[in-house]
Amino acid sequence: MSNQRISGDTKYLFKRDRTWWVKLSVPRPLRGVLGYDLRRSLHTQDIEAARRARWEAIEEFRAKIEKLRAEQSGEVAEAPAATVSDPDRTRPAKDGIRRVDQHIVEIVSDSGEGAQKCGQILGLVSGKMGNGVWTVEIIPAEIQPPARERQGASGIRVRMGSKKITNMGNEADMVVAFNEQVLYSRIDNGAYRKGTIVLLESMWAEDPDERIRKQYQEALADFHAQGLIVHELPIQKECLKLVNDPRRGKNMFVLGMLCRIYHRDTDKAKIEIAKTFKKKGDKVIKINHDLFDAGYAFARDNLDYEFEIPAAEKDRLKSAVVINGNTAAGLGVMAAGIELVSMYPITPATSASHYLAEDFHLTGGFVHQAEDEIAAIGFAIGASYAGKTACTITSGPGMALKTEMIGLAVMAEIPLVIIDVQRGSPSTGLPTKVEQGDLLASLYGAPGDSPKIVIAAATISECFHFVVMARKLAESFRTPVILLTDANLATGVQPIERPDVSEEWFAAPLDQSAWDENVAPYDWDEATGLSDRPIPGMRGGEYILTGLAHNRHSKIAYDSASNQEGMNMRSRKLTTLAATMKPPEVHGDPTGDLLIVGWGSTLGAIEEAVDLARLQGKKVSTLHLRFLSPLEPGLKKIFSGFKKVMTIEINYSDDPDAPMINKENRRISQLALMLRAHTLIDIDCWSKVPGHPLQPGAIGRVIDARLAEIEGASSCSA
Repeated sequence: MSNQRISGDTKYLFKRDRTWWVKLSVPRPLRGVLGYDLRRSLHTQDIEAARRARWEAIEEFRAKIEKLRAEQSGEVAEAPAATVSDPDRTRPAKDGIRRVDQHIVEIVSDSGEGAQKCGQILGLVSGKMGNGVWTVEIIPAEIQPPARERQGASGIRVRMGSKKITNMGNEADMVVAFNEQVLYSRIDNGAYRKGTIVLLESMWAEDPDERIRKQYQEALADFHAQGLIVHELPIQKECLKLVNDPRRGKNMFVLGMLCRIYHRDTDKAKIEIAKTFKKKGDKVIKINHDLFDAGYAFARDNLDYEFEIPAAEKDRLKSAVVINGNTAAGLGVMAAGIELVSMYPITPATSASHYLAEDFHLTGGFVHQAEDEIAAIGFAIGASYAGKTACTITSGPGMALKTEMIGLAVMAEIPLVIIDVQRGSPSTGLPTKVEQGDLLASLYGAPGDSPKIVIAAATISECFHFVVMARKLAESFRTPVILLTDANLATGVQPIERPDVSEEWFAAPLDQSAWDENVAPYDWDEATGLSDRPIPGMRGGEYILTGLAHNRHSKIAYDSASNQEGMNMRSRKLTTLAATMKPPEVHGDPTGDLLIVGWGSTLGAIEEAVDLARLQGKKVSTLHLRFLSPLEPGLKKIFSGFKKVMTIEINYSDDPDAPMINKENRRISQLALMLRAHTLIDIDCWSKVPGHPLQPGAIGRVIDARLAEIEGASSCSA
């Protein structure tokens, strides 16, 4: 070895925790097996000793690389991607590009690093390219949790497919992590599997804090032991070439990487970036475009992962708009002809008011931000009383505060649209997580009998169309209508068919003609409970509005007959609505071993799991309810065609195998409880409150377990 070879250089060397290490980059085609580089501690703090010792390690690394090259015999171009996805989801293509039917990618970071915006743009671009898309935001409850905390993980999951995507899917295929600690909360949620590719920010390996360096190395070893394929990437270092604070640019660099990896349309991506930063000026837009280009080039030059997700032509929407559920609800408000939304900011509903505040004026509407939840619904009731049906948007804690005013709207028979974007409960619960916990509260959360219409959107498209329906129902039946959505729908992005707005959706102009003084303000029809409503401005239609028991003439009345009649008429309106409905459609065969009943945003996951089970020859079907008060007709007849009926929900029920739990004392899920009372059939349930949407794989395992129980019971009876 010549003296020139070891004089005054640090080639292959780097320093960590005062100790010299040696590192050799792995050729691109082999990184799926060996990682981004091979490295080893030289166990010395002396530079001269390190210079001499490095060559033995380098020769060993090179021998390892050559051995792997020989073993792979020229097929290395496709080897890394073969571990990325299940065989039935991945097909080889030319030039090392893998053609896949679908892929799930996550971007996770500390709060404030823009991971969600990165994924939102990736989802938007994919949707506009004709792909099926579903996104799920990973949001910590705190606005700014401490950095590098496992429970403070912030980010997004993006599922992209050739066909329509309706749910978050199962384990992710790829994840980009801005630090190693945020991965642990996702691992605890079962988000990854053996073979998931992890593109990990490597800056923490050389952090000045010894504790952080140790955490990083321990996590790397742990990830490898769990079967994750980890690539350490110098993302921060690359971003520093363009910006002084990579926390404000790393997300666009990662977006560029992912657009290269998944062959996304860069022009569309840059348009979305420009939209995102339009209020900050051309200079900021250019910087973010430069970061995007740098990430794209980095992935092209350093990563061997390339995937193509072709959009199935038959599944392409004729005219698509890519939006989330809160935006869809806001659009629905405008399409319904509603002119006022009164609300108080509350997670996860607030973004609906943000959207409306920007665009509501285009249709003549405005958003009133009240001082609290009670004031918000009071303002909306007052506006509705004046003639034009108003809307208030909230979440579970807000619904609790609005309860008394909802009762007033029921008793006074004032049309009102209430959108409840459900979240984890009780109390303030899980502000940023999904749950279906408000069903019983929406139905029964009031003193005495307080009948109201309750509907639940199951898709992002329904978040739009059901607002229009809710306004019509509220006015036709002179009652509040509660529309239940949830955090999964609120923040999930999906391409939907662009609505073709119809004038029939809008409210009719206010009738200001004189009121017939011989007609009472509550002139209930005995058969239907319906009555026309006088509104202010109709001469002769003046009446006293009250939340007290009243008679047909709106006079306070405490006598038994008046009270009973009022109760009868308010309830009969729901019976009248039910008489206009058709039975729900069964997804699958009308008879079989197992029927799963769901509601709300679980639709996509349940149907995907049921479809897979049916392909395997299992006799399972599902139906999904949209009307919850009144319930859709014909349920008892449908249920009778199956050996077992069960609900799957995201709200609490006792585990039947838990200590002290038996059939008599078990608390069951909310829809199951309702259906038992309605049909007098022994409805089973499986429900969880994990704080994230249900996954098809978990539902599939439940299906298998219940079918095994049915088969076992049949064998015993035989």
